[in-house]
Amino acid sequence: MTGLQQGVPQPKNIPEINESGILWGSPSEPWNSEIPTVHVQGTDPLSEEYSENQRLLQRSSSFGKTVKFLLPPIVIEDNVLEDEELQFFQEVKEVMGPKGSGFNDLFSLDKWIDITEDKLLRKKILKPGLGETTRPLPGQEVTVHLIGILEDGSLVEKDPKLTFVLDEGDVIQALELGVRSMQLGEVAFMLTNGLYAFGILGRNPDIPSDASLMYRVTLLRARDKPSLGVLTPADRISLGNQKRECGNFHFEREEYRSAMHSYSQALSILTPNSADPLSSEEEEEIREHRIKCLNNLAATQLKLHHFDDVINSCNAVLEMDINNAKALYRKGKVLSEKGDYEAAMSVLKQALTLEPTTKAIHSELSKLVRRQKGQTENVKSPMKPKPKAHLKLRDDLNPLIRHNTKQRDGNKILVIGVMVAALLSLLTAFILMQAN
Repeated sequence: MTGLQQGVPQPKNIPEINESGILWGSPSEPWNSEIPTVHVQGTDPLSEEYSENQRLLQRSSSFGKTVKFLLPPIVIEDNVLEDEELQFFQEVKEVMGPKGSGFNDLFSLDKWIDITEDKLLRKKILKPGLGETTRPLPGQEVTVHLIGILEDGSLVEKDPKLTFVLDEGDVIQALELGVRSMQLGEVAFMLTNGLYAFGILGRNPDIPSDASLMYRVTLLRARDKPSLGVLTPADRISLGNQKRECGNFHFEREEYRSAMHSYSQALSILTPNSADPLSSEEEEEIREHRIKCLNNLAATQLKLHHFDDVINSCNAVLEMDINNAKALYRKGKVLSEKGDYEAAMSVLKQALTLEPTTKAIHSELSKLVRRQKGQTENVKSPMKPKPKAHLKLRDDLNPLIRHNTKQRDGNKILVIGVMVAALLSLLTAFILMQAN
């Protein structure tokens, strides 16, 4: 799977650009006509350039693996040295010049085209495209051939047919803005500062903080994105999950508005047409995925203090699963914040019945009792931990359980956990008795 739409059946009669740069809009025209592509000649394995490029590849920390650009990244083992990679590194060597300029030098060269005014995203055209009329538009689906490296030569991106929709936030800004500047059939190097790539957090394990990257991008296709009406339930689930994963990526990086946008897109995709007949199994699977997306959306809205939206998202979950502890916890937390103590107590007690050992529920109940008694909360201001973007987000952003990634003595943790849970249960029961 190389792109967001890979494996999804494409509708017929979608306008597409032909070799002369004209949009096909006639229903009689086939949608899958030939698209201009760039064919790279292989390098002679006996040449000196081949040996030099092979040496560069082998010293790279990422030699022997390539990374797809989906968010989060998917690592693919590939130990076969390809002619395409050798050709790419030869082109990079030529761009760097005989003195071996670094990326910082390329940011100031006149031969590169500025995509952004701050000169932190630039491109150098290797092969012109088919004309201005073939530039992709926001909201269109594009397919690109992509290969990218860090300044030290580490190969970190490779996808022969990466497919995404412009302006939907599924790829980094460098690709969003860079591809929008291209023409169909164009081949270009794109040089991006970390600001338009993976930023201060980087991408574990292969892209460090604030790293600049260089991509070789070929725009293979630009067309209107497929209508949701032609997607099967299985296709909807697959595409919806991809959007949810994008939301998870943004959430972990504390990009909450982008995360909220991705979760909303996922929910839209996971809403089947009423006219589509669904089997009981399909209905159940879509229901489960919608619950995950709504819980994720509620967690994001809570971070943004959109309390009314949190209530709506949690209610939507509870309509499908009345005993969903995560939705009950977040709803109770928001009701307490809004001052509706009686309703909050009822909801949080229900959550506690379902998850009696969850510390977050005990803590929220204790806070609620203090509020009811008019006591001021003694809240310390802990230092804000640095986000861990490399940790894979669990299925529905469970804030109720803290996952420890360090190796510890399992038996000791188990004993301590049981003791703490028992003490919390007794304490909460005592507080509730005092409140009543």
